[in-house]
Amino acid sequence: MNAGAVGLDTQPSATTYDLDDLIANAWRGRIRVPHFQRDFRWSTQDVIRLFDSIVKGYPIGSLLLWVRKSPATRLTLGRLSMDAPAFEESLWVVDGQQRITSLANALHPEGHLYTPFSIYYDFAARSFVAKSKAREPHHIALPILFDLERLIEWFANEGRSSAEHFKEAQRVAKVLRTYKVPAYLVRQDDEQVLTDIFDRMNNYGKRLSRAEIFTALFAGPEEGAKDRLSLDRIADRIAERTGFGTVDTDTILSAILARRGPDPARDIRNEFDSVGRRTAPEFEEDRDTAYEKGEEALVRAVDFLQRYVGVPHLSLLVYRPLLVVMTRFFAHFSEPEENTLRLLRRLYWRVAASGPTIFGGSFTQFDRILSARIKKGDESTSIAGMIGTTAGVQPVLPNADRFRTNEAAAKVVLSSWWSRRPRSFVTGQPFDEQDLSTLLADQTTAATVAYRIFPRGLTSQQRLLAANRLFLPTTTDPVDEIPTLLTRPPLSLDEEVWNAVLESHCLDHATVQRLAEGDRDGFLAMRQEVVSGQLSNFLSRMAEWNYEDTPSLDSLDLDELDDLPE
Repeated sequence: MNAGAVGLDTQPSATTYDLDDLIANAWRGRIRVPHFQRDFRWSTQDVIRLFDSIVKGYPIGSLLLWVRKSPATRLTLGRLSMDAPAFEESLWVVDGQQRITSLANALHPEGHLYTPFSIYYDFAARSFVAKSKAREPHHIALPILFDLERLIEWFANEGRSSAEHFKEAQRVAKVLRTYKVPAYLVRQDDEQVLTDIFDRMNNYGKRLSRAEIFTALFAGPEEGAKDRLSLDRIADRIAERTGFGTVDTDTILSAILARRGPDPARDIRNEFDSVGRRTAPEFEEDRDTAYEKGEEALVRAVDFLQRYVGVPHLSLLVYRPLLVVMTRFFAHFSEPEENTLRLLRRLYWRVAASGPTIFGGSFTQFDRILSARIKKGDESTSIAGMIGTTAGVQPVLPNADRFRTNEAAAKVVLSSWWSRRPRSFVTGQPFDEQDLSTLLADQTTAATVAYRIFPRGLTSQQRLLAANRLFLPTTTDPVDEIPTLLTRPPLSLDEEVWNAVLESHCLDHATVQRLAEGDRDGFLAMRQEVVSGQLSNFLSRMAEWNYEDTPSLDSLDLDELDDLPE
């Protein structure tokens, strides 16, 4: 939306709704949420604070509602689904979605069944509380409290022991039903004006993510929204197609922007407006095509990471900007030469191991620096420019003495272990990508499959050692008995297979013998040495620190050499 766009035809009109009427409108389908709105993000505590503010008479902020004609449809509001009739004047929520969704669900018998809407009023404490496993007799569900007939029936039966709280119940119920909610009503046919308002409102206070703003700005018309790609849908489709996990929408957006131009951090408001952009996009296309092509480039980048780089899942991806850069590269060069793939792998592992030192100590400009090196139509110059950013970087070994699954060093260690094809201590078989994908699903770290050998009884320094972890994406190995698992091989596995199992986890008979003898310190020291050595060998092989970063012979114009004088 550019700055010179036409504004509102008429000023918004101010009104107020009794909460009772507002909720009735929501339940009958008159209140609707535009498809450009962000997903519901409130927690149980957010919902509790909302109701607490209402009962205390505090303001909860104004709503901004877009008045427009709407057809009959099946719609969803939080956990509520309903067949909504057509309305000449339905109310579309431009600002206030979290509040309306919370109120409509927490006060409804069906919506109340689900977290975070399962809220009760505690008569004894005179406060709102979340549902507990052992609900007290003086706790009443909000849908009952909100409905006068059900409230009287509750006190006559289930709540008979709380009869002394009836007056308090009447007071709270009356406050809820009659609480005044201020609202501004906007009557405007131009959806771009509404998305512009949405953007500006959410640049104050608690900001939306960049992906959420982009989605709002370029959501397109309400009609047909369910059939169009969105950033969330792209994330889900990539996870389904690759087993890589669900990439966050901000990274998805950055990847799509990087594909279309060298600066993925550029201003997004004029992305599909040729008039407002400073530079022309590298692909002339509409939003839907950009999403479709962006998804394909992302899938190629993920496939490269999985098959060639040795990063099977998002939880092992050291830095997400690397996925953004790879997406841009594979958007322009869908089938790179073999030597180019090798140089790309070299780049990934040099950056992964060295971290921000390559880029002057900060990753702020990281994806912009590398993306700018990728030149449309020139694979050789692009890869040379990218790998050139690592020139002069000395070999670096991540610290295996501090293993935290959300940190870069641990992700590198885990990738090095994955390269050994870790095996099951029960079956002797290697785990595969499907095992990892099934167990990690949408998780962003590998914490749930990187088990501690000794959960207790170690010093604070020993607890952080990589040597105290096993990479076991398993549903069969008894992971709560790891020390026993390591020292008692199953009778079904012969010595050759057992040796392969131990080796796949940076173990051998001498190390395991220390464990069998109860020498934890000796076991950890020996295994830490093996882990560090294996990590060093892995990075030497993948980062190829001492190799010449030259393009392949195929990329050189040898005909020009023939023209040189002898």
